[in-house]
Amino acid sequence: MTINEIERTLRELRLSGIAATLNTRVMQAQASQQPLLETLAGLLQDELDRRHSRLTERRFKQSRLDERPTLADFDWRFNPKLPRQACFELHTLKFIADGANALIIGKPGTGKSHVAKAVAYQATLQGHDVRYLEADTEFARFALASPKEQTTLMRAYVESDLLVLDDLFLARRISDAAAELLQTIVHQRYKRRGSIVVTSNRVVQDWGKYLGDATMGTTILDRLMHRAVMLEFEGRSYRLKEAAARLAIAAEA
Repeated sequence: MTINEIERTLRELRLSGIAATLNTRVMQAQASQQPLLETLAGLLQDELDRRHSRLTERRFKQSRLDERPTLADFDWRFNPKLPRQACFELHTLKFIADGANALIIGKPGTGKSHVAKAVAYQATLQGHDVRYLEADTEFARFALASPKEQTTLMRAYVESDLLVLDDLFLARRISDAAAELLQTIVHQRYKRRGSIVVTSNRVVQDWGKYLGDATMGTTILDRLMHRAVMLEFEGRSYRLKEAAARLAIAAEA
């Protein structure tokens, strides 16, 4: 069997990782007189690496994250009072194993979304099924979906290992339908011990007002905070800092 025939066979067997590196591995083995088992082990590792890479990329696409942020690329010096240690503890993902939640509350532009996305991205790398949602936008999307689409969306909201609701109450008052959807998601995930990360500019004491129902607000918070950590973000806005820097550059040009 020739190299080309072996490559075709490997692709038929869906061993594309081995097929992609076969020629290179054969030449390396010939040049260094590498033992057969060592060469075979290298080819098998190539296949495992290719499959892991594809699976990781699939999880990232399913998560609906729009970027791949990390805590390492976050400027912690700009707002030194941010709960850095708590953020890195969240990044270990232990809270997912514990079925716990995280509420990241604070002023706009202080990095809440960055931290939430970094945690979500880390979860995809560690093999978790993640869904990242911009809360108000997603509520509107759900309202416009067909009943069949709503069923599919709800399954993803409820059954994922980690759900991130970013910028909850960005528009303050949400519709009655959105409030009921939020309550259903929180209730169903609470029963399954599915973790939720919520970011919001609004203090939790006012959530009942934004929901239009104080009792509903209490019910949602009761389930979210039963097993939860709260991170408070205070300080200056990164976005305003970057805008000021751009203006300064433009003025010098």
